[in-house]
Amino acid sequence: MSRVIIIGGHGKVALLAAPLLVADCHDVTSVVRNPEHVGDVEASGATAAVLDVENASTEQIADLVRGSDVVVWSAGAGGGNPQRTYAVDRDAAIRSMDAAVQAGVGRYVMVSYFGAGPDHGVLEDNPFHAYAEAKSAADAYLQGTDLAWTILRPSGLTFDPATGHIDAGAGVVAARVSRDNVAHVIRSVVAHPDTTAGRVLAFNDGYRAIDEVVASL
Repeated sequence: MSRVIIIGGHGKVALLAAPLLVADCHDVTSVVRNPEHVGDVEASGATAAVLDVENASTEQIADLVRGSDVVVWSAGAGGGNPQRTYAVDRDAAIRSMDAAVQAGVGRYVMVSYFGAGPDHGVLEDNPFHAYAEAKSAADAYLQGTDLAWTILRPSGLTFDPATGHIDAGAGVVAARVSRDNVAHVIRSVVAHPDTTAGRVLAFNDGYRAIDEVVASL
């Protein structure tokens, strides 16, 4: 059993991932900004913690994650406001990484997006540009830490039910993946620390069992 803390606990993926992790007998804490979301988190089986990570200091986040084995970053500004996108998806994410190191948390799982990286190719006049830049910067920073990191890069998200199967690896191009399958990937990554540390997993819905893909990274 691991102590897992999910930052962005009221997000759609996080609310799907929490009960899966709880079912695997992990001790799960989900972090939310809005106290009104505590009930939804508790209904997922997780313990709720309230902290506005956008405005929290590294030390405050370190106090929050201290004692955890795994940090899962599933937070996001939700787009629309470039300034807030950078504040949450880049700056707060980076502070959470520094906090994890400071608090002695060994593992960190980042939920990013398919295509993130220095060559993301999103033009400056595209509304998606700030998000692409922010996520790419956060991913790059994480890769430079001493954390046992894993970066998940799901493609376009859908509300389809989980199939338990994905497509990943060489030659895979961005398509679609259900949020439910992303939650199952998070669950599998937490269960496979030996094969997932220092790995980037870009994936779509597909035909290979999730545990098979994750175990063979």
